[in-house]
Amino acid sequence: MVMVYFSVFLTTAGWAGLQASNSGLQRVILPRKSDSEVRKLLSAGAEEKPDTFTDIQKRLCAYFSGRRTDFPDKLDFSGATDFQKRVWKATRLIPYGVMQNYQWIAAQIGRPGAARAVGNALGKNPVPVIVPCHRVIASDGGLGGFTGGISVKILLLRLEGHQVFKIPL
Repeated sequence: MVMVYFSVFLTTAGWAGLQASNSGLQRVILPRKSDSEVRKLLSAGAEEKPDTFTDIQKRLCAYFSGRRTDFPDKLDFSGATDFQKRVWKATRLIPYGVMQNYQWIAAQIGRPGAARAVGNALGKNPVPVIVPCHRVIASDGGLGGFTGGISVKILLLRLEGHQVFKIPL
């Protein structure tokens, strides 16, 4: 039987959440205004176990405070397609402070014409920051999309030292 655990915690950017199974991290809820808002986004039936996430909570808090942080955590993508897994694995290769575009990801996975499909896969990324989809931009320098909203993407890029000039209308 698969057990699912979660934790809600406060960062300098707001309340965040984590969810994992015995196989690895399943979800990251980016900072929100309240802990109740985060709790609503986590899976029903999951058991709250904050002590399970102590290390990654500390690293995420450091990240949201503007410190360079690595996330080598084991991930559970059991509900993802093979294509999504390949996209997310390639995206994890983008170092802190570096931006790449959708075409770069497509080339990394051997599908150079699949930039739009890469964008769709990144839009379903359940573990933002850990799989740093915020580091992926359009080939014209535009920000592209972001499930957490463009303002959150800008925040994350600025935390990593980028000055964002081209803001979508």
